[in-house]
Amino acid sequence: MIEPKDIQKGAEEQMQSAVMYLDDTLAHIRAGKASPSLLDSIRVDYYGQLSPLANVATVTTPDARTIQIQPWEKKMLNDIERAIINSNIGLAPNNNGESIRLIIPPLTEERRRDLAKQCKAEAENAKVSVRNARRDAIDTLKKQIKEGLPEDAEKDAENEMQKLHDKYIRRIDEVYAKKEKEIMTV
Repeated sequence: MIEPKDIQKGAEEQMQSAVMYLDDTLAHIRAGKASPSLLDSIRVDYYGQLSPLANVATVTTPDARTIQIQPWEKKMLNDIERAIINSNIGLAPNNNGESIRLIIPPLTEERRRDLAKQCKAEAENAKVSVRNARRDAIDTLKKQIKEGLPEDAEKDAENEMQKLHDKYIRRIDEVYAKKEKEIMTV
């Protein structure tokens, strides 16, 4: 027989990972401000091996609208530029022979709404994951009754699962509200 605390712990880990995934996903959505995390998904051919951009260059944000990439080896400039062009971030690199600059264009009102809608969809996916974790845990608890778990212990564990669910749904709402505010701020 599985202990209710173990079931709750497993469900809480799933809920926590849903929130962490949402955080990571929203960090990659461009909000009109320059952020090095926009380039996290870019891989550069470095001596025959695909490496993250951060492993072959220094990525900085000198101001709110600019990302500067300073390769550690000058011969990597063209490879980095090609990787940025081939990625789907929608930014055109400016290569000055020493470094690469990416200018972040200001977002239009329509684009801001689209990004907010995309963030809302990601938040909803995270909520579905949290709900699924709760449902699976409750199903497991109900099966444990057949294996000898007292019904009152199952009900108490079910109430604890609901409290965990509510806590993580609130956290998802907070993360989404913060990102939406960041996107909608001109």
